[in-house]
Amino acid sequence: METQDFILASASPQRLSLLAQIGYKPKKIVPADIDESVNKYENPTAYVKRMALEKAKKVASIMPNENILSGDTVVCVGKRILHKAHTKEEQTAAMRLLSGRACRVISAVCLIEKGGRVAQRCVVSRVVTKKLTANEIRDYVDSEEWVGCSGYKIEGTFAAYVQKIVGSYSGIVGLPLFETRNLLNGIGIK
Repeated sequence: METQDFILASASPQRLSLLAQIGYKPKKIVPADIDESVNKYENPTAYVKRMALEKAKKVASIMPNENILSGDTVVCVGKRILHKAHTKEEQTAAMRLLSGRACRVISAVCLIEKGGRVAQRCVVSRVVTKKLTANEIRDYVDSEEWVGCSGYKIEGTFAAYVQKIVGSYSGIVGLPLFETRNLLNGIGIK
């Protein structure tokens, strides 16, 4: 697959794989190292849009006159954002919170084109998880499949616990492909 004229501002293997799924290969991958703290009173949708924009801006500042594509995805229960767990205890708490509930997965994609114009899209999906047993929680946490993800990795074994999805599966994985393709097509990247 030939590369296209954009830089992916993400180290996420999921985002790279999703892009490849629809025939896109960035000419370069430049992860954006930014502060991912939530601002006081910031709601989850505003947060995920800001993160995608800040990642794109950071890479655009390093590599001017390039098309920069970035994304951000969070899992939230109510207004509570589930950040990436760093320990098995944190992940166990997240699994207990998700058990038997519906959560929202918010995924934003941002494109800064060479001329500086910014375009963003945001997709909200709903995921309903079955009531998890203590053994299911322990097994999932022990699998360490969740490492590096917000909440869970739906494309892994967690899929067996999902009763229902309403929205964008690719957005839940980490990049809403319909919206991403439209943004790239909009600047002539086919």
